[in-house]
Amino acid sequence: MSEKLWGGRFSTGTDSLVEEFSASIAVDRRLYAQDILGSMAHARMLGRVGVLTPEEAATIVSGLGEVRSEIEAGRMAFRPALEDIHMHIESRLTELVGEVGKKLHTARSRNDQVATDLRLYAREALDDLRGAVGRLQEVFIDLAEREADTVMPGFTHMQVAQPVSFGHHCLAYVEMLHRDSQRLADARTRVNVLPLGAAALAGTTFPIDRWDVARQLGFAAIAENSLDAVSDRDFVMEILADLAILAVHLSRLAEELILWMSPPFAFIDLPDSFCTGSSIMPQKKNPDVAELVRGKSGRVIGDLVALLVLMKGQPLAYNRDNQEDKEGFFDALDSVRASVEILARMLPGLTVRREAMRAQAEKGFATATDLADYLVRKGMPFRDAHAVVGRAVRLAQERAMALEAMPLADLQALSPLIGEDVYAVLTLEGSLNARRHPGGTAPETVRAAATRARDRLHREQA
Repeated sequence: MSEKLWGGRFSTGTDSLVEEFSASIAVDRRLYAQDILGSMAHARMLGRVGVLTPEEAATIVSGLGEVRSEIEAGRMAFRPALEDIHMHIESRLTELVGEVGKKLHTARSRNDQVATDLRLYAREALDDLRGAVGRLQEVFIDLAEREADTVMPGFTHMQVAQPVSFGHHCLAYVEMLHRDSQRLADARTRVNVLPLGAAALAGTTFPIDRWDVARQLGFAAIAENSLDAVSDRDFVMEILADLAILAVHLSRLAEELILWMSPPFAFIDLPDSFCTGSSIMPQKKNPDVAELVRGKSGRVIGDLVALLVLMKGQPLAYNRDNQEDKEGFFDALDSVRASVEILARMLPGLTVRREAMRAQAEKGFATATDLADYLVRKGMPFRDAHAVVGRAVRLAQERAMALEAMPLADLQALSPLIGEDVYAVLTLEGSLNARRHPGGTAPETVRAAATRARDRLHREQA
Protein backbone atom coordinates (compact mmCIF):
# COMPACT_ATOMS: atom_id res chain seq x y z
CA MET A 1 0.00 0.00 0.00
CA SER A 2 2.95 2.34 0.65
CA GLU A 3 3.88 2.17 -3.02
CA LYS A 4 0.56 3.71 -4.07
CA LEU A 5 0.85 7.47 -4.44
CA TRP A 6 -2.90 7.64 -3.91
CA GLY A 7 -3.06 5.02 -1.13
CA GLY A 8 -4.01 7.27 1.79
CA ARG A 9 -7.73 6.93 1.11
CA PHE A 10 -7.68 3.11 1.29
CA SER A 11 -7.55 0.80 4.29
CA THR A 12 -6.48 -2.32 2.40
CA GLY A 13 -4.04 -3.07 -0.34
CA THR A 14 -4.96 -3.63 -3.96
CA ASP A 15 -5.71 -7.17 -5.07
CA SER A 16 -2.76 -8.54 -7.03
CA LEU A 17 -5.01 -9.42 -9.95
CA VAL A 18 -6.31 -5.85 -10.03
CA GLU A 19 -2.72 -4.61 -10.10
CA GLU A 20 -1.95 -6.79 -13.09
CA PHE A 21 -5.20 -5.91 -14.83
CA SER A 22 -4.93 -2.16 -14.37
CA ALA A 23 -1.18 -1.66 -14.81
CA SER A 24 -0.20 0.15 -17.99
CA ILE A 25 3.56 0.28 -17.51
CA ALA A 26 4.18 -2.32 -20.22
CA VAL A 27 2.67 0.10 -22.74
CA ASP A 28 3.27 3.62 -21.45
CA ARG A 29 6.91 3.12 -20.40
CA ARG A 30 7.87 4.43 -23.83
CA LEU A 31 6.61 7.85 -22.65
CA TYR A 32 9.40 8.16 -20.07
CA ALA A 33 11.35 10.88 -21.91
CA GLN A 34 8.24 13.00 -22.46
CA ASP A 35 7.09 12.49 -18.86
CA ILE A 36 10.44 13.63 -17.53
CA LEU A 37 10.60 16.58 -19.92
CA GLY A 38 7.13 17.72 -18.86
CA SER A 39 7.92 17.22 -15.19
CA MET A 40 11.10 19.28 -15.48
CA ALA A 41 9.16 22.14 -17.06
CA HIS A 42 6.46 21.88 -14.38
CA ALA A 43 9.04 21.95 -11.57
CA ARG A 44 10.85 24.95 -13.02
CA MET A 45 7.55 26.81 -13.32
CA LEU A 46 6.61 25.98 -9.72
CA GLY A 47 9.97 27.38 -8.66
CA ARG A 48 9.46 30.58 -10.63
CA VAL A 49 5.97 31.29 -9.21
CA GLY A 50 7.03 30.53 -5.64
CA VAL A 51 5.15 27.29 -5.04
CA LEU A 52 8.58 25.65 -4.71
CA THR A 53 11.76 27.33 -3.67
CA PRO A 54 14.38 27.73 -6.40
CA GLU A 55 16.51 25.17 -4.57
CA GLU A 56 13.67 22.64 -4.41
CA ALA A 57 12.94 23.07 -8.10
CA ALA A 58 16.61 22.66 -9.00
CA THR A 59 16.86 19.51 -6.86
CA ILE A 60 13.81 17.99 -8.55
CA VAL A 61 15.06 18.83 -12.06
CA SER A 62 18.47 17.34 -11.28
CA GLY A 63 16.88 14.22 -9.81
CA LEU A 64 14.68 13.77 -12.85
CA GLY A 65 17.81 13.87 -14.98
CA GLU A 66 19.23 11.01 -12.90
CA VAL A 67 16.01 9.02 -13.34
CA ARG A 68 16.21 9.51 -17.08
CA SER A 69 19.80 8.29 -17.13
CA GLU A 70 18.82 5.17 -15.16
CA ILE A 71 15.98 4.36 -17.55
CA GLU A 72 18.16 4.90 -20.62
CA ALA A 73 20.83 2.68 -19.11
CA GLY A 74 18.27 -0.06 -18.42
CA ARG A 75 18.67 0.16 -14.64
CA MET A 76 15.05 1.06 -13.81
CA ALA A 77 13.03 -1.81 -12.35
CA PHE A 78 9.43 -1.69 -13.56
CA ARG A 79 6.74 -3.11 -11.26
CA PRO A 80 2.99 -3.52 -11.87
CA ALA A 81 2.32 -2.23 -8.36
CA LEU A 82 3.43 1.24 -9.51
CA GLU A 83 0.90 1.11 -12.32
CA ASP A 84 2.34 3.50 -14.90
CA ILE A 85 5.41 5.42 -16.01
CA HIS A 86 4.38 8.53 -14.08
CA MET A 87 4.33 6.75 -10.73
CA HIS A 88 7.57 4.92 -11.49
CA ILE A 89 9.37 8.17 -12.21
CA GLU A 90 7.99 10.03 -9.22
CA SER A 91 8.67 7.10 -6.88
CA ARG A 92 12.27 6.76 -8.05
CA LEU A 93 12.74 10.54 -7.91
CA THR A 94 11.70 10.54 -4.26
CA GLU A 95 14.12 7.70 -3.51
CA LEU A 96 16.92 9.75 -5.06
CA VAL A 97 16.23 13.26 -3.70
CA GLY A 98 14.15 12.57 -0.61
CA GLU A 99 10.96 14.26 0.58
CA VAL A 100 11.23 17.14 -1.88
CA GLY A 101 10.46 14.66 -4.65
CA LYS A 102 6.94 14.37 -3.28
CA LYS A 103 6.36 18.05 -4.09
CA LEU A 104 6.69 17.52 -7.84
CA HIS A 105 3.03 16.57 -8.25
CA THR A 106 1.79 19.83 -6.72
CA ALA A 107 -0.74 21.60 -8.96
CA ARG A 108 -1.14 18.74 -11.42
CA SER A 109 -2.86 15.39 -11.84
CA ARG A 110 -2.00 12.26 -13.75
CA ASN A 111 -4.93 13.26 -15.96
CA ASP A 112 -3.30 16.38 -17.38
CA GLN A 113 0.15 14.82 -17.02
CA VAL A 114 -0.56 11.89 -19.33
CA ALA A 115 -2.34 14.13 -21.82
CA THR A 116 0.79 16.29 -21.96
CA ASP A 117 3.07 13.30 -22.35
CA LEU A 118 0.96 11.90 -25.16
CA ARG A 119 0.92 15.21 -27.02
CA LEU A 120 4.69 15.56 -26.71
CA TYR A 121 5.15 12.01 -27.99
CA ALA A 122 2.66 12.50 -30.83
CA ARG A 123 4.36 15.72 -31.92
CA GLU A 124 7.75 14.01 -32.17
CA ALA A 125 6.26 10.98 -33.92
CA LEU A 126 4.51 13.15 -36.51
CA ASP A 127 7.71 15.02 -37.31
CA ASP A 128 9.61 11.76 -37.65
CA LEU A 129 6.94 10.14 -39.81
CA ARG A 130 6.70 13.13 -42.13
CA GLY A 131 10.45 12.90 -42.66
CA ALA A 132 10.13 9.21 -43.55
CA VAL A 133 7.23 9.91 -45.92
CA GLY A 134 9.34 12.56 -47.60
CA ARG A 135 12.13 10.05 -48.18
CA LEU A 136 9.65 7.64 -49.76
CA GLN A 137 8.43 10.44 -52.01
CA GLU A 138 12.03 11.02 -53.12
CA VAL A 139 12.29 7.35 -54.07
CA PHE A 140 9.18 7.61 -56.25
CA ILE A 141 10.42 10.85 -57.83
CA ASP A 142 13.70 9.13 -58.72
CA LEU A 143 11.78 6.22 -60.24
CA ALA A 144 9.56 8.61 -62.18
CA GLU A 145 12.54 10.35 -63.73
CA ARG A 146 14.21 7.03 -64.54
CA GLU A 147 11.09 5.47 -66.07
CA ALA A 148 9.50 8.47 -67.77
CA ASP A 149 9.83 6.77 -71.19
CA THR A 150 8.66 3.35 -70.03
CA VAL A 151 5.26 2.44 -71.49
CA MET A 152 2.84 0.44 -69.38
CA PRO A 153 -0.88 -0.23 -69.58
CA GLY A 154 -3.04 1.99 -67.44
CA PHE A 155 -5.96 0.12 -65.93
CA THR A 156 -9.54 0.86 -64.97
CA HIS A 157 -11.71 -1.97 -63.65
CA MET A 158 -8.45 -4.02 -63.90
CA GLN A 159 -8.85 -3.90 -67.69
CA VAL A 160 -6.35 -2.29 -70.03
CA ALA A 161 -7.52 1.30 -70.51
CA GLN A 162 -4.90 3.61 -72.03
CA PRO A 163 -1.11 3.59 -72.17
CA VAL A 164 0.68 5.56 -69.50
CA SER A 165 4.28 6.17 -68.55
CA PHE A 166 5.48 4.07 -65.62
CA GLY A 167 7.06 7.28 -64.36
CA HIS A 168 3.62 8.91 -64.46
CA HIS A 169 2.27 5.99 -62.44
CA CYS A 170 5.00 6.50 -59.82
CA LEU A 171 4.11 10.17 -59.52
CA ALA A 172 0.57 9.18 -58.54
CA TYR A 173 2.03 7.83 -55.30
CA VAL A 174 4.03 11.02 -54.81
CA GLU A 175 0.73 12.92 -54.82
CA MET A 176 -0.92 10.47 -52.41
CA LEU A 177 2.02 10.76 -50.02
CA HIS A 178 1.99 14.54 -50.38
CA ARG A 179 -1.60 14.64 -49.14
CA ASP A 180 -0.67 12.26 -46.33
CA SER A 181 2.15 14.56 -45.27
CA GLN A 182 -0.17 17.58 -45.39
CA ARG A 183 -2.71 15.80 -43.19
CA LEU A 184 -0.03 14.89 -40.65
CA ALA A 185 1.26 18.47 -40.61
CA ASP A 186 -2.26 19.80 -40.14
CA ALA A 187 -2.92 17.36 -37.30
CA ARG A 188 0.25 18.58 -35.61
CA THR A 189 -1.27 22.04 -35.15
CA ARG A 190 -4.04 20.54 -33.00
CA VAL A 191 -1.59 18.32 -31.15
CA ASN A 192 0.56 21.30 -30.20
CA VAL A 193 -1.71 22.52 -27.38
CA LEU A 194 -0.67 22.27 -23.71
CA PRO A 195 -3.19 20.57 -21.38
CA LEU A 196 -0.98 20.77 -18.26
CA GLY A 197 -2.57 22.98 -15.66
CA ALA A 198 -6.02 21.45 -16.04
CA ALA A 199 -5.10 19.11 -13.17
CA ALA A 200 -7.72 16.39 -12.59
CA LEU A 201 -10.54 18.26 -14.36
CA ALA A 202 -11.08 21.67 -12.72
CA GLY A 203 -7.68 23.32 -12.73
CA THR A 204 -5.70 24.17 -9.60
CA THR A 205 -5.80 26.75 -6.84
CA PHE A 206 -2.05 27.36 -7.08
CA PRO A 207 -0.79 30.44 -9.00
CA ILE A 208 0.71 28.48 -11.88
CA ASP A 209 2.00 30.00 -15.12
CA ARG A 210 0.83 27.73 -17.92
CA TRP A 211 2.40 29.87 -20.63
CA ASP A 212 5.77 29.43 -18.96
CA VAL A 213 5.42 25.65 -19.29
CA ALA A 214 4.12 26.00 -22.84
CA ARG A 215 7.17 28.02 -23.85
CA GLN A 216 9.54 25.53 -22.24
CA LEU A 217 7.94 22.61 -24.06
CA GLY A 218 7.40 24.37 -27.38
CA PHE A 219 3.60 24.34 -27.32
CA ALA A 220 1.93 26.98 -29.47
CA ALA A 221 -1.20 27.27 -27.33
CA ILE A 222 -2.71 26.22 -24.01
CA ALA A 223 -5.96 24.31 -23.60
CA GLU A 224 -8.78 26.75 -22.79
CA ASN A 225 -11.11 24.37 -20.94
CA SER A 226 -9.91 22.13 -18.15
CA LEU A 227 -12.63 19.50 -18.66
CA ASP A 228 -11.81 19.18 -22.35
CA ALA A 229 -8.06 19.29 -21.74
CA VAL A 230 -7.99 16.05 -19.73
CA SER A 231 -10.64 14.13 -21.66
CA ASP A 232 -9.75 15.14 -25.22
CA ARG A 233 -8.40 12.36 -27.39
CA ASP A 234 -9.51 13.95 -30.65
CA PHE A 235 -5.88 14.49 -31.57
CA VAL A 236 -5.17 10.77 -31.25
CA MET A 237 -8.24 9.86 -33.28
CA GLU A 238 -7.26 12.39 -35.93
CA ILE A 239 -3.73 11.04 -36.19
CA LEU A 240 -5.06 7.48 -36.36
CA ALA A 241 -7.42 8.51 -39.16
CA ASP A 242 -4.48 10.05 -41.03
CA LEU A 243 -2.40 6.95 -40.42
CA ALA A 244 -5.22 4.75 -41.68
CA ILE A 245 -5.43 6.74 -44.93
CA LEU A 246 -1.65 6.55 -45.31
CA ALA A 247 -1.77 2.81 -44.62
CA VAL A 248 -4.44 2.40 -47.30
CA HIS A 249 -2.18 4.17 -49.81
CA LEU A 250 0.70 1.87 -48.87
CA SER A 251 -1.59 -1.14 -49.14
CA ARG A 252 -2.69 -0.14 -52.65
CA LEU A 253 0.97 0.16 -53.62
CA ALA A 254 1.74 -3.21 -52.04
CA GLU A 255 -1.13 -4.81 -53.94
CA GLU A 256 0.24 -3.48 -57.22
CA LEU A 257 3.74 -4.71 -56.45
CA ILE A 258 2.37 -8.17 -55.63
CA LEU A 259 0.33 -8.28 -58.85
CA TRP A 260 3.13 -6.89 -61.00
CA MET A 261 5.63 -9.43 -59.68
CA SER A 262 3.33 -12.40 -60.38
CA PRO A 263 4.08 -14.37 -63.59
CA PRO A 264 0.81 -13.39 -65.33
CA PHE A 265 2.01 -9.76 -65.17
CA ALA A 266 5.81 -10.05 -64.85
CA PHE A 267 6.08 -6.25 -64.92
CA ILE A 268 8.70 -6.00 -62.16
CA ASP A 269 11.09 -7.91 -60.00
CA LEU A 270 11.82 -7.05 -56.39
CA PRO A 271 15.29 -7.35 -54.82
CA ASP A 272 16.09 -10.81 -53.45
CA SER A 273 16.98 -9.26 -50.09
CA PHE A 274 13.35 -8.12 -49.67
CA CYS A 275 11.73 -11.43 -50.68
CA THR A 276 11.51 -14.90 -49.17
CA GLY A 277 11.23 -18.45 -50.45
CA SER A 278 9.02 -21.43 -49.79
CA SER A 279 9.76 -24.23 -47.35
CA ILE A 280 8.55 -26.79 -49.91
CA MET A 281 8.63 -25.19 -53.38
CA PRO A 282 12.20 -24.35 -54.35
CA GLN A 283 11.21 -22.16 -57.30
CA LYS A 284 9.27 -19.63 -55.23
CA LYS A 285 10.25 -15.99 -54.70
CA ASN A 286 7.57 -14.41 -52.57
CA PRO A 287 6.96 -10.64 -52.14
CA ASP A 288 6.54 -11.00 -48.39
CA VAL A 289 7.45 -7.39 -47.58
CA ALA A 290 4.67 -6.08 -49.79
CA GLU A 291 2.24 -8.64 -48.37
CA LEU A 292 3.08 -7.61 -44.81
CA VAL A 293 2.63 -3.92 -45.66
CA ARG A 294 -0.77 -4.82 -47.10
CA GLY A 295 -1.61 -6.83 -44.00
CA LYS A 296 -0.51 -4.17 -41.52
CA SER A 297 -2.93 -1.71 -43.06
CA GLY A 298 -5.76 -3.78 -41.59
CA ARG A 299 -4.26 -3.44 -38.11
CA VAL A 300 -3.97 0.32 -38.48
CA ILE A 301 -7.58 0.65 -39.60
CA GLY A 302 -8.57 -1.55 -36.65
CA ASP A 303 -6.63 0.69 -34.25
CA LEU A 304 -8.63 3.69 -35.47
CA VAL A 305 -11.95 1.92 -35.09
CA ALA A 306 -11.01 0.68 -31.61
CA LEU A 307 -10.33 4.20 -30.35
CA LEU A 308 -13.48 5.61 -31.92
CA VAL A 309 -15.49 2.95 -30.09
CA LEU A 310 -13.51 3.54 -26.88
CA MET A 311 -14.37 7.24 -26.84
CA LYS A 312 -17.93 7.26 -28.12
CA GLY A 313 -19.66 6.48 -24.81
CA GLN A 314 -17.53 8.43 -22.34
CA PRO A 315 -19.04 11.28 -20.32
CA LEU A 316 -16.78 14.17 -19.30
CA ALA A 317 -14.18 14.29 -17.98
CA TYR A 318 -11.36 11.72 -17.68
CA ASN A 319 -12.22 8.03 -17.40
CA ARG A 320 -9.90 5.09 -16.91
CA ASP A 321 -11.03 3.77 -20.29
CA ASN A 322 -8.60 6.30 -21.75
CA GLN A 323 -5.72 4.19 -20.54
CA GLU A 324 -6.55 1.98 -23.53
CA ASP A 325 -5.80 4.77 -26.01
CA LYS A 326 -2.06 4.19 -26.17
CA GLU A 327 -1.61 0.59 -27.25
CA GLY A 328 -3.47 1.05 -30.53
CA PHE A 329 -1.91 4.48 -31.07
CA PHE A 330 1.62 3.16 -30.63
CA ASP A 331 0.83 0.11 -32.73
CA ALA A 332 -0.45 2.22 -35.62
CA LEU A 333 2.51 4.59 -35.46
CA ASP A 334 4.96 1.69 -35.35
CA SER A 335 3.23 -0.21 -38.17
CA VAL A 336 3.03 2.75 -40.54
CA ARG A 337 6.51 4.02 -39.73
CA ALA A 338 8.04 0.59 -40.38
CA SER A 339 6.06 0.15 -43.61
CA VAL A 340 7.15 3.52 -44.97
CA GLU A 341 10.78 2.84 -44.07
CA ILE A 342 10.99 -0.63 -45.58
CA LEU A 343 9.33 0.46 -48.82
CA ALA A 344 11.76 3.35 -49.12
CA ARG A 345 14.62 0.87 -48.80
CA MET A 346 13.15 -1.74 -51.14
CA LEU A 347 11.90 0.32 -54.09
CA PRO A 348 15.24 1.73 -55.31
CA GLY A 349 16.19 -1.88 -56.17
CA LEU A 350 13.02 -2.42 -58.21
CA THR A 351 13.71 -3.97 -61.63
CA VAL A 352 11.26 -2.84 -64.32
CA ARG A 353 10.58 -5.33 -67.12
CA ARG A 354 9.82 -2.82 -69.83
CA GLU A 355 9.18 -5.36 -72.58
CA ALA A 356 6.52 -7.14 -70.52
CA MET A 357 4.81 -3.86 -69.69
CA ARG A 358 4.79 -2.86 -73.34
CA ALA A 359 3.51 -6.23 -74.48
CA GLN A 360 0.53 -5.99 -72.13
CA ALA A 361 -0.21 -2.42 -73.24
CA GLU A 362 -0.33 -3.64 -76.84
CA LYS A 363 -2.90 -6.34 -76.06
CA GLY A 364 -5.82 -4.31 -74.82
CA PHE A 365 -6.54 -1.83 -77.64
CA ALA A 366 -5.07 0.84 -75.37
CA THR A 367 -5.03 3.47 -78.13
CA ALA A 368 -8.72 3.16 -79.00
CA THR A 369 -9.52 6.46 -77.29
CA ASP A 370 -6.81 8.14 -79.35
CA LEU A 371 -8.55 6.91 -82.51
CA ALA A 372 -11.83 8.40 -81.27
CA ASP A 373 -10.09 11.71 -80.57
CA TYR A 374 -8.59 11.58 -84.06
CA LEU A 375 -12.05 11.32 -85.59
CA VAL A 376 -13.31 14.20 -83.43
CA ARG A 377 -10.48 16.39 -84.70
CA LYS A 378 -11.61 15.45 -88.23
CA GLY A 379 -15.07 16.85 -87.42
CA MET A 380 -17.04 13.84 -86.16
CA PRO A 381 -19.12 14.23 -82.94
CA PHE A 382 -17.54 12.31 -80.09
CA ARG A 383 -20.48 9.93 -79.56
CA ASP A 384 -20.38 8.95 -83.23
CA ALA A 385 -16.62 8.55 -83.03
CA HIS A 386 -17.04 6.34 -79.97
CA ALA A 387 -19.39 4.06 -81.93
CA VAL A 388 -17.06 3.88 -84.94
CA VAL A 389 -14.07 2.93 -82.80
CA GLY A 390 -16.16 0.36 -80.95
CA ARG A 391 -16.90 -1.33 -84.26
CA ALA A 392 -13.22 -1.14 -85.17
CA VAL A 393 -12.27 -2.86 -81.92
CA ARG A 394 -14.84 -5.59 -82.47
CA LEU A 395 -13.49 -6.20 -85.98
CA ALA A 396 -9.91 -6.30 -84.70
CA GLN A 397 -10.91 -8.81 -82.02
CA GLU A 398 -12.56 -11.03 -84.61
CA ARG A 399 -9.38 -10.96 -86.67
CA ALA A 400 -7.10 -11.32 -83.63
CA MET A 401 -5.07 -8.26 -84.57
CA ALA A 402 -4.17 -4.91 -83.06
CA LEU A 403 -5.81 -1.68 -84.21
CA GLU A 404 -2.54 -0.40 -85.63
CA ALA A 405 -2.31 -3.59 -87.74
CA MET A 406 -5.69 -3.05 -89.40
CA PRO A 407 -5.46 -2.30 -93.14
CA LEU A 408 -6.27 1.29 -94.00
CA ALA A 409 -9.05 0.22 -96.34
CA ASP A 410 -10.83 -1.63 -93.52
CA LEU A 411 -10.59 1.38 -91.24
CA GLN A 412 -11.84 3.68 -93.98
CA ALA A 413 -14.79 1.36 -94.53
CA LEU A 414 -15.82 2.30 -91.00
CA SER A 415 -15.31 6.03 -91.62
CA PRO A 416 -14.06 7.89 -94.68
CA LEU A 417 -12.55 10.49 -92.36
CA ILE A 418 -9.72 8.08 -91.54
CA GLY A 419 -6.56 8.78 -93.50
CA GLU A 420 -3.02 7.44 -93.65
CA ASP A 421 -2.04 9.72 -90.76
CA VAL A 422 -4.17 7.57 -88.44
CA TYR A 423 -1.33 5.16 -87.73
CA ALA A 424 0.66 7.87 -85.97
CA VAL A 425 -2.01 8.09 -83.26
CA LEU A 426 -2.37 4.34 -82.89
CA THR A 427 1.16 3.80 -81.57
CA LEU A 428 1.81 3.65 -77.82
CA GLU A 429 4.42 6.41 -78.03
CA GLY A 430 2.03 8.55 -80.05
CA SER A 431 -0.62 8.11 -77.38
CA LEU A 432 1.78 9.05 -74.59
CA ASN A 433 3.20 12.06 -76.37
CA ALA A 434 -0.23 13.41 -77.26
CA ARG A 435 -0.80 14.20 -73.59
CA ARG A 436 1.65 17.05 -73.02
CA HIS A 437 -0.56 19.13 -70.77
CA PRO A 438 0.24 19.42 -67.04
CA GLY A 439 -0.68 16.13 -65.43
CA GLY A 440 -0.32 14.34 -68.76
CA THR A 441 1.68 11.26 -69.69
CA ALA A 442 4.25 12.58 -72.20
CA PRO A 443 7.79 11.72 -70.99
CA GLU A 444 8.92 15.35 -70.94
CA THR A 445 5.75 16.23 -69.02
CA VAL A 446 6.49 13.46 -66.51
CA ARG A 447 10.05 14.70 -66.00
CA ALA A 448 8.82 18.26 -65.50
CA ALA A 449 6.24 17.03 -63.00
CA ALA A 450 8.92 15.08 -61.15
CA THR A 451 11.05 18.23 -60.92
CA ARG A 452 8.13 20.23 -59.56
CA ALA A 453 7.35 17.50 -57.03
CA ARG A 454 10.97 17.44 -55.84
CA ASP A 455 11.06 21.23 -55.53
CA ARG A 456 7.78 21.20 -53.57
CA LEU A 457 9.10 18.50 -51.25
CA HIS A 458 12.33 20.38 -50.59
CA ARG A 459 10.41 23.59 -49.85
CA GLU A 460 8.24 21.77 -47.33
CA GLN A 461 11.23 20.09 -45.71
CA ALA A 462 12.97 23.45 -45.39
